Amino acid sequence: MGILNVTPDSFSDGGRYLNAEKAVEHALAMAEQGASYIDIGGESTRPGAEQVPLERELERVIPVIELLREETAATLSVDTYKPAVMRAAVRAGAGMINDVKALREPGATETCAELAVPVCLMHMQGEPRKMQQRPRYPNGVTRQVGDFFKHRVKAALAAGIARSNLYIDPGFGFGKTLKHNYELLRDLHRFKTHKIPIIVGVSRKSMIGKLLDVGPDRRLAGSLSAAVVAAMKGADILRVHDVAETVQALAVLQAATRPELL
Repeated sequence: MGILNVTPDSFSDGGRYLNAEKAVEHALAMAEQGASYIDIGGESTRPGAEQVPLERELERVIPVIELLREETAATLSVDTYKPAVMRAAVRAGAGMINDVKALREPGATETCAELAVPVCLMHMQGEPRKMQQRPRYPNGVTRQVGDFFKHRVKAALAAGIARSNLYIDPGFGFGKTLKHNYELLRDLHRFKTHKIPIIVGVSRKSMIGKLLDVGPDRRLAGSLSAAVVAAMKGADILRVHDVAETVQALAVLQAATRPELL
């Protein structure tokens, strides 16, 4: 899953793809490099980010989706928690919803049930503006994130969302300390018990930067290492900035673990 941020303030590529034509060009390049999904976001959810008004988010993402829908076979995913954006994006051609609030926004669950497209339920403790201020998991981060998924999946099913349309994302960096993030990466296989595909987004995040003491533009090696670990631990979809390099890393992993496919 290639990341396409049409925002001015995302932590890694903010401002690069605000122009719709540049955004489309980058999305098509990621698809050519091997991305099966393009995840399009119009509101930054980095730590400390402020909310974006509905109309501004629509102005950022809908033209890009409309331009891309005829140009690529990749599934277009909209990264939003707002029901109005979900509806407009699916009308424009999006085939997936990626919700950092796991459908906890009023009306989001009902909207996704009606739209009947795949939806990713991501775990986040708190909200972007304050989520990194002393995150706590008294019962252990893996257990509490697992319990969260249990409740959110139950709510989604009760609303009429098909189980086959559900994905889960542990939310690396969303209300977690450095230790919490690596505990989740270590324990990722435990979430397979939900029998729902897992999406993992660790690309260029602070869990890489803090560990290696490098900025976002020097986190490729660490991001690839984390991606390979996630794949070995059971991740079904990797949400990344660097598609070509990640595809190569996964090709080596597959050759080493399944040489019969060579």
